Amino acid sequence: MSSQVHQAKQAFGARLREIRKDASLTGRALAAATGLHVSKVSRIEHAGQNPSEEDIRRWCQACKADDQIPELIATLRGIEGMWLEWKRQLRGGLKRMQETFDRHHERASVVRSYESIVVPGILQTAAYCEAVLRIAADFYGTDGDIAAAVEARMNRQRFLYQSDRRFLFVVEAWALRTIFGGVDVMLGQLDRLLAVATLPRVSFGVIPPGRIRQMWPGEGFFLFDDDLAVIETTSAEIKVTQPQEIRLFADAFRRLQGEAVFGAEARGLITGTMDDLAVSEVLNGTADSPNSP
Repeated sequence: MSSQVHQAKQAFGARLREIRKDASLTGRALAAATGLHVSKVSRIEHAGQNPSEEDIRRWCQACKADDQIPELIATLRGIEGMWLEWKRQLRGGLKRMQETFDRHHERASVVRSYESIVVPGILQTAAYCEAVLRIAADFYGTDGDIAAAVEARMNRQRFLYQSDRRFLFVVEAWALRTIFGGVDVMLGQLDRLLAVATLPRVSFGVIPPGRIRQMWPGEGFFLFDDDLAVIETTSAEIKVTQPQEIRLFADAFRRLQGEAVFGAEARGLITGTMDDLAVSEVLNGTADSPNSP
């Protein structure tokens, strides 16, 4: 089990234990009041077993903490659904994984995205997307249906043009300079970002290099309204639905937005990166030329 999931279960168990103690109930007294076995009460409090939603209702009712039931159930659902191993998801193929992610966009009216290393998937060109997905297919040993997966991700861009949705993006400057697929591919991708940044319902910010940070760089994440956060790590996709944690990600995004530049300044960083890449390509081409001295 992931240490992050175990920590979440420990924190949840500790919270239930505090609710019991606040009600001045022993473990045996709670067990008698709820019909739970006393050993199950102990396992729940020490992260050895997840309670059911009915267990939580009985627990809170016995402790006269009915007002906490909705948030505790939301937390439980978040723990149960937060950790989905990439390999299990990828068994259905890269294309199916892309279509699954589309469902989050379909339900949301405001999508916030932060990326530290790569361009957000919904903003990628086909060539850039193919380069990224080829790495994923090789690393995770999934099927080679790259073309279908690229097409599915490209279809996701339809959401950018729908008037009932807003998209807010923040990327680190080095996401613009991390090369996938070669310099030509990156130049095409950066040109695409210049176009996307002008869309009326899209906000695109770049955190400049050398910025004195007030918020640390971290893993990439998506926020769909205030209902769901999706965080992608090397080994898994974490889905967070617990309201307190959603608020943390929303605050992190707000702080990261505060460090980013937008409009002409952001476009200047993009075009500056394009100039640097073009110069680098020329220099490398000269160095590799058989006629070079």
